[in-house]
Amino acid sequence: MPKLNQFETLVIDDFEEEKFHLPFHGHTYYEIIYIVKGNGIHHLNQNLLPYKTGDLFVISPEDEHCFDIKKCTRFVYIKFTDNYFNSNKSLFCDDLLLNTPECFMRDKLLKETVLKLDEPCKTILKNTIENITAYNSRIDVTTSPIVFYQILSIFGLIKETMRGMNPKAQGNHFDSEQITSYVHQNIYYPKLVQIKAISAHFNIAETYFSAYFKRTFAISYRDYINNLRTILIEKRITNNQMPIKQIAYEFGFTDESHLSNYFKKRKNMNPSDFKKL
Repeated sequence: MPKLNQFETLVIDDFEEEKFHLPFHGHTYYEIIYIVKGNGIHHLNQNLLPYKTGDLFVISPEDEHCFDIKKCTRFVYIKFTDNYFNSNKSLFCDDLLLNTPECFMRDKLLKETVLKLDEPCKTILKNTIENITAYNSRIDVTTSPIVFYQILSIFGLIKETMRGMNPKAQGNHFDSEQITSYVHQNIYYPKLVQIKAISAHFNIAETYFSAYFKRTFAISYRDYINNLRTILIEKRITNNQMPIKQIAYEFGFTDESHLSNYFKKRKNMNPSDFKKL
């Protein structure tokens, strides 16, 4: 089975055909695929997903797929490498620093069903795709902040649609998205992200929560919290818009020295030294 490569960080492909030009294949990069018009079957991993005008698919490097076109189809492909989002992390909001688009694109639900966008989301998505393709015909989109934010907005539409499809974890009254949402909203308040507090919030036993988190995220809850907090602090330092004292206050540290000790334990350097890098 062929494995396609791409060296440019971002490529926008807009094409129309009656027979799909590629066999069942994989690739080393990521793809957002929008169906401008047409219909057929999308063979994605072991799933057969009927597609029609307005449908959207996301493909990660672990996936294998091809299209069986029934009615002449126009595709818009947004293809990007790991470097595309990595090189634009300064533009990220806090929520994207750990829940990156690349991780989000691996969600099993996105491989097993066709997203059911409501009418407002369909219109927004169509306009967003048109904006990206129009921009692509005029400038180099690889370094465009406008195109970057347009692509991010597509992920916002996907997340909102998935929330409406209610992909709950069976047997629990909470799911992984609810947990990460709670954590990301309360990361600035140390007492609220303690296991005792979050377990009480979701009305579950502390021991069960710890085991569930490790099983679901393949990382301990404590390590997840420390990684998230450290990444957010790094962003504040790199942006160079806040003094260390203010960053310490924002994240609930008692003082600047408390933050420095915490940061040094995880990065082997003081925040002031990290700022010089």
